[in-house]
Amino acid sequence: MTSRNRLSLLQPHDAAFFERELKSFLPDRIFDAHCHVMNHDEAKYPPLPERIGYEEYSDLICDIHEQRTGGALFIPDPFDHLSAENATVANEWIAEAIDRHERFRGSYWILPGDDPEVVRGEVRRLGLHGLKCYHTTSGVDPTWEAQIPDYLPESFIRVADEEGWVITLHMVRSRGVADPGNIRWIRHYCENYPGMKLILAHSARGFQPAHNLEGLPQLTGLDNLYFDTSANCDQMAHQAIIRIIGHDKLMYGSDLPVSHMRGRSVPVGDTFLWLYAQTPVWVEKHLQIDPPLVGLEHLRSLKWACWSERLTDAQVEDVFWNNAARLFGVT
Repeated sequence: MTSRNRLSLLQPHDAAFFERELKSFLPDRIFDAHCHVMNHDEAKYPPLPERIGYEEYSDLICDIHEQRTGGALFIPDPFDHLSAENATVANEWIAEAIDRHERFRGSYWILPGDDPEVVRGEVRRLGLHGLKCYHTTSGVDPTWEAQIPDYLPESFIRVADEEGWVITLHMVRSRGVADPGNIRWIRHYCENYPGMKLILAHSARGFQPAHNLEGLPQLTGLDNLYFDTSANCDQMAHQAIIRIIGHDKLMYGSDLPVSHMRGRSVPVGDTFLWLYAQTPVWVEKHLQIDPPLVGLEHLRSLKWACWSERLTDAQVEDVFWNNAARLFGVT
């Protein structure tokens, strides 16, 4: 840390939350398996800056980890309208952010129409370690109902299999991992391309954990299937993965900059919603509620999941460091 002022959004009630809920729980080393750096022309996540690289990330993550972070997977931040031009900007920014930081890894943005062989060459040239796709590039309307191949074609899976890459997948569709199409494509990709490692983001997008309880039993036995916890604030979403799949496939991820919004995800009915600082729900009778950073709520939900599943200290260390270190070849 240099002598400059540290970039921080921490407020007194966040610091009190950390001391009360997390300080005695978090291991000494943390690998952040899902976080975003960005190089936008304007601030997309005010009050965060429009450009977040290695130094800004290192500052901000201390708000929820203190000084524990030892490595991370940097993922390009999704543009509102992802084009070939701004995808190139994002991928170059990722390469710059991880340069000379041996415990940091980077993912490469793909568009469904990209040439897989060009992608292969660019990932090698930039020194990156896998792929990131997003439903907004699918061409499906609404994009939230896209099938996985609409934004992650099989041709990319084939290259990832040959190269041994990881792919971070934020699946969509209304029932998440319980959706039959999602189950079918995840099994097909994992079974037929064993050299590829597939990471289901947001604890299998289990913001409604009932979907995890229903869908995950149909995804057992896949050695190359992993999960990151990124920004999911529901204990049962993580707990379902630990119990049904195994704690050794679960990796912590902050989902910065979402980690530095205020509020949390909430399951309701057969879906979920997000409560943000501006959502008019933070007064209850005589009580004024100060919403903490999402990253703190998320970490508490993971603490509760580890406690409920009776994970040992060593197994908690697996979730926060060892599982990702093995997957990404970090020592």
